Amino acid sequence: MKFIYSHLKRRDFLPFLVFVGLCCILVCLPTGFDQAGPKNSNHARGKVLEVDNSDIRQNLLVKTGTQELRAEILNGPFKGQIVTIYNSLQGKMEIDEVYAPGNRILVEYSTKGGSFHRAYARGKYRLGIELTLLSLFALLLIFVGGWTGAKALLSFFFAALMLWKVMVPLFLQGKDPIWVALFVVAALTASISFLVGGINRKGLVTFLGAFMGLLLTCVLALIFSEGFHVHGAVRPFAETLLYSGFYYLNLTKIFLAGIFVACSGAVMDLAMDIASSMHEVKEKHPAIGIKEHIGSGMAVGRAVIGTMTTTLLLAYSGSFIAMLMLFMGQGVPLINIFNLNFVAAEILNTLVGSFGLVTVAPFTAIIGGFVYSKQ
Repeated sequence: MKFIYSHLKRRDFLPFLVFVGLCCILVCLPTGFDQAGPKNSNHARGKVLEVDNSDIRQNLLVKTGTQELRAEILNGPFKGQIVTIYNSLQGKMEIDEVYAPGNRILVEYSTKGGSFHRAYARGKYRLGIELTLLSLFALLLIFVGGWTGAKALLSFFFAALMLWKVMVPLFLQGKDPIWVALFVVAALTASISFLVGGINRKGLVTFLGAFMGLLLTCVLALIFSEGFHVHGAVRPFAETLLYSGFYYLNLTKIFLAGIFVACSGAVMDLAMDIASSMHEVKEKHPAIGIKEHIGSGMAVGRAVIGTMTTTLLLAYSGSFIAMLMLFMGQGVPLINIFNLNFVAAEILNTLVGSFGLVTVAPFTAIIGGFVYSKQ
């Protein structure tokens, strides 16, 4: 109680409670696609006891067919039952899994007349280790960051909920992806700026500087997308999305919206660094002039940009190492590589995001100079 009372007096406790409430609302908010999955579908954990691979056909590295499993259900109304489970292989190594006795798997099953009917394997059971890792991350964040770490953790969950409960459903409903993404990014920028920075001038400077950089990123993405001649179908599962009944979606706009959503985290980070440093300068030197104060913010911005310019490049290219190895191993000329549509899409993604990252420094420094100059 003493801990709670001590924080009730803090100015940033009220926004913390507000965002806790918003997270609770988002958790309960229906997406409109909650019933889109198969009817009469249930899930449980299972332990593989026996496998039958007689129907599996292998062509070099690719396996197709159906693996039949005998497994024990570990939880739910059918706990302890030994059932037959089917594992369909599609011939795609990035999706398919082949199981062995002793594996714990996620089982999706249906019922008929109150009895266990038909079941399919949906991958090795990973939810337990995922929750463990998430819990360790939360504890570490609070242990290292204290009250600030708790606020950062709340903004982390708020961001995840906004993406899953707001942005993705609105995209699927056919709403304009650019405006939806701008709204979501503005909400996320506000949560991080005012939760971590506080409802003060530092939080305001962070929000305005970051959002100005993201707006520029959005404009550049729209301008240069036509010259690059790329479309949203270059993204994984985009074409599958069209075949799943969402033929009305504008995949190109979804791709462009993803550009400034993807770089928003780095932009907020840089804006917070500059705003915090300008706040400290003002605290230690209240009489500093506006021009000198902007210069101090720019000095910090230049130092941070020196290390941040490669952040997006490494973040985006890290997931394409296998592709780069394939191109080099087959001797594909660089001119061919850079002219491929999906490579050009990544170049557009990286460079436009980097523009937003670099320009957020002067935006934040100038805004901070004017905001901190006022009483």
